[in-house]
Amino acid sequence: MKRVALVADLGGTKIAVARVDEAGAIEALQRYPTPAAGGMAVVNAIARALRQLPPKGAVGIGIGVPGLAYPDGAVWAPNIPGWKRLPLGAELRTRFGLPVAVESDRNTFVSGEAWLGSAKNCRDVAFVAIGTGIGAGIISGGRLVRGWGELAGCVGWMAVRERFMTGYEAIGCLEFHVAGPGIARAAEAVLKRPIDAREVVRLARQGNVQAREVLAEAGRILGVGLANLVDILNPQMIVVGGGVAGELLLAPAREALRRWAQPLAGKQVRIRRSKLGGAGGLLGAAKLCFDQFNT
Repeated sequence: MKRVALVADLGGTKIAVARVDEAGAIEALQRYPTPAAGGMAVVNAIARALRQLPPKGAVGIGIGVPGLAYPDGAVWAPNIPGWKRLPLGAELRTRFGLPVAVESDRNTFVSGEAWLGSAKNCRDVAFVAIGTGIGAGIISGGRLVRGWGELAGCVGWMAVRERFMTGYEAIGCLEFHVAGPGIARAAEAVLKRPIDAREVVRLARQGNVQAREVLAEAGRILGVGLANLVDILNPQMIVVGGGVAGELLLAPAREALRRWAQPLAGKQVRIRRSKLGGAGGLLGAAKLCFDQFNT
């Protein structure tokens, strides 16, 4: 019988679920809204969504969450009300009678990219997600880097400026300048009107000089942060994902990385965009599930 994992990728506004087999084929993909009430309402919504998937051949359940996942399957997610040490893994094990692997979404995404994505077969890779915030999943020597408190990969807090500014205390220095809201903030200052990051990217692609310079400056700052990752981890590859992670951002980031990084490590590392997009979290959750529940 074909072995499959039942997987879910949880976000602040959506829940994606699917069956994934050992070759990485995604079946029965479905999406549902994340209940705004938070707490157990979200657990119930995940369970309802998973019950819509055919259970035949399932070796376990894999879940990626937008926050911290502790070894006992409890979770903390800042954007979901009531998710502070919530026992997600225990709840789902009780309801489904299957083993459950709960991981932070940054760990599922890097696992997906290393399995079937841009970093396929790489044993030393970082996945940097640039969206509303910035985080990184890290694999070193073929193993996930977790840190003592499961906080490894909080690269949005990386210091890339000498002078501390108001705003850093809430989200971190790199995130303040390079995440979507930071790019929008910088564009509003020069364009003198409200704008979001996606529109900045659209204008830049159309040739708007001011929008292109905003992305270029964000890219240069990102490159300094990536250089720090390279100096510490010496990865074979850094995969960058997220809605604003196009070449208008990554080209200046690569240039800055080469300038700031340790010379040999900076020349060796490759910087690529994600091939998997939103599917990376589902595939990574499945890969972690297969690795843990090898029955």
